[in-house]
Amino acid sequence: MRIMMATLLFIGLTGLSSQASAGDAAIDSALTNPGRLEGDSEADGRRKPAEVLEFFGIKPGMRVLEMFAGSGYYTELMSYVVGEEGSVVAQNNAAYLRYSKDALEKRFTPGRLANVERLTAENNELELAQNSFDAAVFVLAYHDVYYIDEPNGWPRIDGPAMLAEIHRSLKPGAVVGVVDHVAPAGSPADSGDTLHRIDPALLRKDFEAAGFVFEAQSDMLRNPQDDYAKPMFDPTVRGKTDRFVYRFRRP
Repeated sequence: MRIMMATLLFIGLTGLSSQASAGDAAIDSALTNPGRLEGDSEADGRRKPAEVLEFFGIKPGMRVLEMFAGSGYYTELMSYVVGEEGSVVAQNNAAYLRYSKDALEKRFTPGRLANVERLTAENNELELAQNSFDAAVFVLAYHDVYYIDEPNGWPRIDGPAMLAEIHRSLKPGAVVGVVDHVAPAGSPADSGDTLHRIDPALLRKDFEAAGFVFEAQSDMLRNPQDDYAKPMFDPTVRGKTDRFVYRFRRP
């Protein structure tokens, strides 16, 4: 019996190791893909996408939802990682589309990223198929749930309703990965509006209230020299903000 249990444990660990190796190899291949857009590779040093995608557990064959996908830097990398057997749904609202228009025209030139589905949906009108995703990611974007600019087409977002819809769309055991700009502990929710930053504790509270289980965090993008009083768009801190990386799980 002990020999059988040890054998089963070895087989299980070997399987997990093989999956991890496949994921790592796919991520390495994505970063060196010759089809990447000009300028994307230059951002890799400060964004550390290999480490982020490995931490999130993005692997070949997955179906991934990217919320507030913006110009699609991570959309493209994940499309390469998940491969032909997987797919990526890149969600943007109308405001994000306007902001990223030029970059998106290049990103989605006909013939590129065939496994990516573009989803244009306002966050208060999000409708997703139930149990359809293996992972969801928010990269430098969740703080915008607290952003309000109604004259320019950005109404107040019902954050709990949006997270509930995402929760419903994820398969049991699916991962949710988040990267965002740090606001100091105790900062009000409207820091997402004024500074485009968010208190990590507030974000964690939001996701746990929606039924997600906090699993792990990484300091790979932390920068203690950041000036938290400045909005992330300020040229003196842009691209160098203190960023936290969280991983949640849908039970």
